[in-house]
Amino acid sequence: MWFNNPIHQGLLFGVLAYSIWGFFPLFFHLLRSVDATEVLTHRVIWSFIFVSLIILIIGRKRLFFNALGSRALIRGLLLSALLVSSNWLIFIWAVGQGQVLECSLGYFITPLVSVFLARLILKERLDSWRITAIILACLGILWFIIIIGYLPWVSLALAITFGLYGLVRKQLAVDTLTGLAVETLMLLPLALIYWWFLNQQATDQFSFTLDRISLLLILSGILTALPLLLFASAAKKLSLTTIGFMMYINPSLQFFCAVFILKEAFTLDQLVGFCFIWCALLVFSAGSLRHSHATPA
Repeated sequence: MWFNNPIHQGLLFGVLAYSIWGFFPLFFHLLRSVDATEVLTHRVIWSFIFVSLIILIIGRKRLFFNALGSRALIRGLLLSALLVSSNWLIFIWAVGQGQVLECSLGYFITPLVSVFLARLILKERLDSWRITAIILACLGILWFIIIIGYLPWVSLALAITFGLYGLVRKQLAVDTLTGLAVETLMLLPLALIYWWFLNQQATDQFSFTLDRISLLLILSGILTALPLLLFASAAKKLSLTTIGFMMYINPSLQFFCAVFILKEAFTLDQLVGFCFIWCALLVFSAGSLRHSHATPA
């Protein structure tokens, strides 16, 4: 049968993972009446609970406790936890402010930022394709600054925090599920303290009667972990090149949501800026594809 093929399974899991991420703006748009820090608080709490349950169910407790016993790993995961929580907060705030287009732009340029960071920090060599792609992306950012008259700081902040997060996690010997469990565990005390503070001030919007907002806050944790699990499974079955191309599903869907569903303003000047970024990604992808064909199996 079609689904028995590991590659087909990987494609399905990958598309599902990136599609969930791509439709995140629609979900968090439903929580726009809740302060972004409160949404982040519940995202951390319920993510930890859901991931912990998954670890218990599939028998990954030893990996989890082994990770907690490694000081070097803990230091790295503390840094990655701060980076990913910053990324989550910026995204949640931006969606609430009607800036999904900027989120989309941020995740379009994330692969290019990751390449730039690898060159800057890890001293990896850049071929002409990647250099050209980075130049085109920089021209796109300059277009936004000079012609449109504003710095797309949300886009840059999302791309930089996620790029740094990927860079840190790449150097840590820990799987996706265990890493997320430890990251959310580290953030959990702050999240619980802030939740208690909101409760004492009678300003929290979570209710144990489980109204609509409360259910959405719980669901935010589940939706944080689910695509990561799907992605981890897909990554084991697909080549890095395939995964690399699939990552554009996420910002493309976010762009679609912003323009066609949430009806955000999209001007001709913005289109030109996006075109610079899209051209950069085409060059980057062409270079990646050529490199994969030139590399022996």
